[in-house]
Amino acid sequence: MAEAGQELSGKVALVTGAARRIGRATALALAARGAAVVVNTRSSETEAAAVAAEITQAGGRAIYHLADITDEGAVAAMVERALKTFGRIDILVNNAADRRHVPFTDMSLAEWRHILGIILDGAFLCSRAVLPWMVANRQGTIVNIGGLTAHTGAYNRAHVSTAKAGLVGLTKALAVEFADKGVTVNCVVPGKIGGERAASAGKGASIPGPGEPLVGRHGTAEEVAALVLALSLPTGRFITGQTIHISGGLYLP
Repeated sequence: MAEAGQELSGKVALVTGAARRIGRATALALAARGAAVVVNTRSSETEAAAVAAEITQAGGRAIYHLADITDEGAVAAMVERALKTFGRIDILVNNAADRRHVPFTDMSLAEWRHILGIILDGAFLCSRAVLPWMVANRQGTIVNIGGLTAHTGAYNRAHVSTAKAGLVGLTKALAVEFADKGVTVNCVVPGKIGGERAASAGKGASIPGPGEPLVGRHGTAEEVAALVLALSLPTGRFITGQTIHISGGLYLP
């Protein structure tokens, strides 16, 4: 049995878009429970390096790796480095996203494909790359980070809403296909999360209705990370194929 508080000792996690906010908090949370972590970012090298350094300075194991997750070759190279460095991959968190605002009738096909590429193609490529190793070990965890607007709709975010809705379908499909191979797949859907936003995240989504959580505050990246961690722990192995909202009651399925 693993040492208390180190249930993920010997496990390896890959977190995409892990330079800041939910990705960063998730990388730190997994590392705190013993997992070695591959911190992925497309271009935020300084921030990604800082996350990896924070983990190693705390006694954990981590590397950062720059990779465009819409590039099949780049994803393959990232997974190869993870395997060469740590020997396995047990946990994948598909977190990378872009959430720019564009009115639908002004949206170009390139803008549409850009967002779907990062959110949906990226999750496809990363999941496909790691699943053979999870299946070989007869155990793995994939957590897709969904989006509230996939369930509520939003103004000027048709591309984001569509891509995040696609993650729900991907979650169910992979959960069904790989359950008997020891792999769980779930989708975590954050509501309004406070803190500084990156330029690529755009301003917060404008959704129909009052648009504020029942609990009277916005969430934190650490609260979302805690849910991802719970799904990644041995005690989370009976949960698969689920879309789990963490929104303070902003959305009630």
